[in-house]
Amino acid sequence: MKLNNTFVFACLCLLITITTSQASENNQGTISWAGCGITKKAFMAELAKAYEDKTGVKILLEGGGATRGIRDTVHQKLDMGGSCRMNLPGEDRSELHASLHPVAWDALAVITHKSNPVKNISTQQIRGIYKGKITNWRQLGGPNAPIHLYARRGKISGVGYAIRQYLFKDSTEEFVTEKKYFMRSSGPLEKSIENDANGIGITGISSARKRKVKIIALDDKQPSYENVMRGKYVLYRPLYLVTTPTPSAKVKDFVSFAMSKEGREIIRQNGTVPYRDAPQLMSKMLIYGFDVQ
Repeated sequence: MKLNNTFVFACLCLLITITTSQASENNQGTISWAGCGITKKAFMAELAKAYEDKTGVKILLEGGGATRGIRDTVHQKLDMGGSCRMNLPGEDRSELHASLHPVAWDALAVITHKSNPVKNISTQQIRGIYKGKITNWRQLGGPNAPIHLYARRGKISGVGYAIRQYLFKDSTEEFVTEKKYFMRSSGPLEKSIENDANGIGITGISSARKRKVKIIALDDKQPSYENVMRGKYVLYRPLYLVTTPTPSAKVKDFVSFAMSKEGREIIRQNGTVPYRDAPQLMSKMLIYGFDVQ
């Protein structure tokens, strides 16, 4: 009886080993990625395709926001994530275990409806809009119409956090707008402004340029590639790939590809500044109270 139990146990162990091995082999050809929607639209689709063409490894892309990209990677629900903010362990200590690899710079663009005649806005004016002190387009040289401010609902979303730090140097700042104009993510925010003649909001330039919206100048500067790279445009932030401290070989290889000469050229072709093209921008973020460590 003892021999039979030992034999059964050995067979079970062998079956588990074979099943685990087969699952590992089946997953060798894919990398799961999710996170910041702006990063996804900016260059991830193009990077993923180029990497698959080169290696045969397919990147499975999903959205979900920067917080998902960081935390789901840490908890190993994903192979790799995407984020447009640094980790914030004060919000969730698990974020301490995320490794963030900066790969690009994204400008935060002020967007309006295509028909809006306003071409430029100052930093002081945009602060006034977010605090409910400027409520009519006539105050900005536009038509006599109410301003509909679309804002991100989450304070620790990539865009929501960056706006609060840049404009108010306070990540807890409350924005003043109607409840219906708070959006769960950047995609719905951008789409709403496409369809609202009185709408305004801030989103990443990398996704805004792929929408039917008007991108207006901030302090007389457009969020162009050159202005971002040279630090002449004031609203910008890094875009990161997120891994665990000990990522798999295929994830490490993809991160290296994204930072390689070939990867950086793909990022440039999508109108986004590769991180290594302007590393000096990181030091300027300290002025706005960002923890860049």
